[in-house]
Amino acid sequence: MTNPEENPDTHVCVDGGLPGPWSEHAGRAPVEIITARAVPLGGPRAMNVRRTLPQRQRSLIGAWCFIDHYGPDEVSATGGMDVAPHPHTGLQTLSWLFEGTVSHIDSGGNSAHVLPGEMNLMTAGAGICHSETSTPDTSRLHGLQLWIALPEEVRDRPGREFEHFVPEPVGFDGGSALVFLGSLLGAEAPVSMHTPLVGAEIRLDPGAVLDLQVDPGFEHGLLVDTGEALTLEGVHVPKDAVGYTGVENRTLRIANDGDGPARTVLVGGAPFTEEVLMWWNFLGRSTEEIEQYREEWQNHGERFGRVEGYVGHGGPGKNREGMDRIPAPELPPVRMRPRKNPPPHARFQD
Repeated sequence: MTNPEENPDTHVCVDGGLPGPWSEHAGRAPVEIITARAVPLGGPRAMNVRRTLPQRQRSLIGAWCFIDHYGPDEVSATGGMDVAPHPHTGLQTLSWLFEGTVSHIDSGGNSAHVLPGEMNLMTAGAGICHSETSTPDTSRLHGLQLWIALPEEVRDRPGREFEHFVPEPVGFDGGSALVFLGSLLGAEAPVSMHTPLVGAEIRLDPGAVLDLQVDPGFEHGLLVDTGEALTLEGVHVPKDAVGYTGVENRTLRIANDGDGPARTVLVGGAPFTEEVLMWWNFLGRSTEEIEQYREEWQNHGERFGRVEGYVGHGGPGKNREGMDRIPAPELPPVRMRPRKNPPPHARFQD
């Protein structure tokens, strides 16, 4: 998925930073609440997404650098997803759906349907472009789009990789999980990772409590999709927000105190210590790199290749706004300034 903002913020993600909001429950680990901001995907009937990463508050959780949460949207009202070909560098995109179907085509020659409970992972490396459209038979669309920053040693690889994985449900007392990346609850996803990571959908029955064993070297974020009374380490995490816990925890207690089922998505990983400059759909290491990526995309450079077979909601090769590809926004007229990522610990509020 593209970042559709006309004036996208610049993020430079490094260790260190300023204090931010947090909450704590006596005797348990502190939890920092990251609230979402609304971002329209564009067009007169824009489908809105709720973005929790990146934020001024925190730019990374492990190597996870982007979380967009959308739906459930009635496609008849929003028009659904119609993202024309757009570029990426230096990252992996991971698609995870709860409802609906999305058609993916990329310049690596890969095409696939993204289905609920099935993980699709695209690795951009030095450059890729792709399109994403909800299918004609989709009436409701609901899911997540996540990005993962690639480390220096692999970020410029020329290959354009695509992986598909269908995790088997893992049951526990009071719920179940789908582990789509890394290892958790005795399950392991056979998917390429370039830094230590974990990703899983976790469902809890009403009244259920899960004491989840986690890697103490990981920081974690728990996004609440459904459930009005979901707590992490005794702290209420509002719907659509992320509860963040830093490193040094071996167990995370997740509880559903509500009368209905709860659905969450856990992401985590070892703190990503490299400085990463993120602007629009590009991850690089300097202003000069970002400028080069933008110039090559605008000039149809071979770095990104071409999407063949894109059929948008405006007909073959066009989205509903009549575009056959998404042009890059204008670069800011100043040198891009760093935005620091705080240390991997939940933080106090001044």
